[in-house]
Amino acid sequence: MIILKIILAIIIIAACVGLVAMVAELAQKKSNEHKPYGPYERFIKRFLDAFLSTGALIVLSPILLVIAILVRVKLGSPVLFTQDRPGKDEKIFKLYKFRSMTNQRDENGKLLPDDVRLTKFGRILRSTSLDELPELLNIIKGDMAVIGPRPLLVEYLPYYSEEEHHRHDVRPGLTGWAQVNGRNAIHSWEERFQYDLEYVNHVTFALDLKVLFTTVGKVIKRSDIQVGSEIKVGRLDVARSENKHTKV
Repeated sequence: MIILKIILAIIIIAACVGLVAMVAELAQKKSNEHKPYGPYERFIKRFLDAFLSTGALIVLSPILLVIAILVRVKLGSPVLFTQDRPGKDEKIFKLYKFRSMTNQRDENGKLLPDDVRLTKFGRILRSTSLDELPELLNIIKGDMAVIGPRPLLVEYLPYYSEEEHHRHDVRPGLTGWAQVNGRNAIHSWEERFQYDLEYVNHVTFALDLKVLFTTVGKVIKRSDIQVGSEIKVGRLDVARSENKHTKV
């Protein structure tokens, strides 16, 4: 009986947060030309995002606490890694993650390469996607969605084509269509952006459900996981700067 009451309380709290988020979304003035694909995207998606992320945050709070303690012991402080990322309409927000690297520096005080600072513990956090859990806060705040194009670096913005900028017509996601079609193992940025644009133009409940369950399966199997220098596409700014120089 007590367990049922706890579950009911979590559902009520999550539903209240979801309703507030949905009302705020509907009251928000449109800031781009993107037209919602259907009633799910227009009315339901924001409610589900806030509802699911609030419920998950409450249920997973003991795990989050344990991870936070382990990060503090093994990697130091701060426990959370924050970074500016472009969100919907390319508005900048603070992304939250558990830190997965140390602050090791060379004799000149410069940070060592990522592959050196990424410890075994940090690799486990990344390969299991546990480092992404604080992004639940971003979803509740409205910076992100559960499903959507992943938020990339701010410095990549000048390197998008006109069409690729439309990946920001919707909220970035905790996971996305590109992630379940190869994640970091995708060989080119063009292919990755194509998946993002396909999603932006066809946001449906069925597709979100497919992405969600496929993501869970990939995390469990730990497939398409690459970190550090293993990531095949590299940095977008470097890749497109090199292509520009090659064409010249």
